[in-house]
Amino acid sequence: MNLLIIRLIIFAVLFLAGLKLYRMYREWKLGREELLEGDRDASGGNQMVRCAWCQVHVPENDAQRATGEWFCSSAHRDRYLQEQEQRDAQDSDDSGPRA
Repeated sequence: MNLLIIRLIIFAVLFLAGLKLYRMYREWKLGREELLEGDRDASGGNQMVRCAWCQVHVPENDAQRATGEWFCSSAHRDRYLQEQEQRDAQDSDDSGPRA
């Protein structure tokens, strides 16, 4: 009789330990899946593009595009375009007829 009670106690302890391990595994797996889904949502599946002005990489959906170039902000876009206009003006002045 005592042996039967001991076996039942051991079985109950093993069952509870197995149940606890299963719950821990399930919680770990769900947490890992949520983390992976969060990474996918954060990137949005978009490619990273480089700002033509400062060379910083930003997600394509956050970047701005002008004249075939990518920019991280409107300020950098404006600076880049202003600089291009100045270069074009200098080039046209330099390429004028010479005497």
